[in-house]
Amino acid sequence: MWRDSHPQEGNGGRDLMSVAANVASRLAEAVGAKRVVSAPEELAGYAIDSLAPCVIARPGSAEETAEVVRFAISETLAVLPMGSRSKCEIGMAPERYDLALDMTGLRTIAHYDPGDLTLSVDAGMPLRELEGLLKQKRQFLPLAVPCFESTTVGGAIASGIDSALRMQYGSARDFVIGAEFVDGTGQLCKSGGRVVKNVTGYDLHKLLIGSLGTLGVMTRVNFRTFPLAAACGGHLACFEKMEAALDYKGKVEKTGLPLANLEVFDPTVVKMIRAILEGSGEAIATELQREQWFAYCSFEGNEEVVGRIARELETTAQSAGVSDSRVLQKAEDEALGGMLRESFEWLRWASPATMICRLALPDVRAKTLEELMQVTQATGKRAGLLVRAANIVYFAVFVESEDAAASGDLAKIANDTRSIARVVGGAVTLLHAPLEVRTRVAETATARVDLNLQRRVKQAFDPSGVFVPGRVVGGL
Repeated sequence: MWRDSHPQEGNGGRDLMSVAANVASRLAEAVGAKRVVSAPEELAGYAIDSLAPCVIARPGSAEETAEVVRFAISETLAVLPMGSRSKCEIGMAPERYDLALDMTGLRTIAHYDPGDLTLSVDAGMPLRELEGLLKQKRQFLPLAVPCFESTTVGGAIASGIDSALRMQYGSARDFVIGAEFVDGTGQLCKSGGRVVKNVTGYDLHKLLIGSLGTLGVMTRVNFRTFPLAAACGGHLACFEKMEAALDYKGKVEKTGLPLANLEVFDPTVVKMIRAILEGSGEAIATELQREQWFAYCSFEGNEEVVGRIARELETTAQSAGVSDSRVLQKAEDEALGGMLRESFEWLRWASPATMICRLALPDVRAKTLEELMQVTQATGKRAGLLVRAANIVYFAVFVESEDAAASGDLAKIANDTRSIARVVGGAVTLLHAPLEVRTRVAETATARVDLNLQRRVKQAFDPSGVFVPGRVVGGL
């Protein structure tokens, strides 16, 4: 293992490049030379938080995956499972990282029964490719997650990242019905099944959701699929003040309308969305010229249902003191809906040092949002708010440098955010931040979570501590 992808001296004075070559050679004997990579230029592309592995393994089956894990255990190597590597920096930095376990070679559909709405697919299957295959049967999987063009099934599940369709279809916990994985002893394990009405055993696969690769390596995931709707629609409303936008959100929720998504975003986020949409020539950018609060709703069903929902949203917007509102054209809805699905992706790259806190709240109140903004105003930092479905809030803070002072400010904002959320009974997860900020926050966060319970779960799945040692999964 080495930092910044530069070889250093270690292991009793031996050059780590020689160590890497030696490990790669022995691993190749176990799984085959074509499955092992140790070229420095490729290792650099797998670096996470300035740590690069000494070898990359690309298994082509569950059995080969298990063989790699058993090799890592025998050699006391730290393993980081991954797919497209789009979200590997979520969570705290690993203490060690010796072997990158690239699962993109496992990408077949093992079982698909359109009539029974069940699917069993390898963890390395890209979501975009899977979407195309399911679409042929007029079905889909409601994993509308960021980095959708590249992310894999396993990566989407292990990251636990939010889906833009959560409001109508729930989170992955609601439609993942089973999984196959390799545990920390190198054994192939199964949990759940291929059918929805599976009532035997414990739902161990649910623990893999959001585990960030710390408990095991998913090789296959079983899902319940859903029929594609005949029609869909989108509605956009603009409000001068935050209170009016939140009032509209509350009224829409009380109507009981079957919405696929409902998101409210502040002027800072509006400017960012508009700039990206203008750059790609999307017509919807002209609707986002006002630096006000906006609310977006998406919905689906047959033509009659879609039309009724659109009319009710217009009526509700008028009663909430809307500045402007209208039903979106299909191309506009797809462009704006796609932007909101990808919010994590463009928010984290919006400045040289960006921090994204994810707040899960009992409900979203204007007072809570105002307190969040006051925290950043005290340090002179620019911030943005995105209120997502199910009372999830993305609070993004943007900094133009990554120096120690900026990191100190961001760490303080993160801790203050935690305090604000806890007052109202909410919880906070640090989705993205510079490494130094995550390290500082971890020093205080680990004292506030039940690490004993985490250690017991970790010990049960990974007694050798082979998977991402040191990474703590949990809130602030």
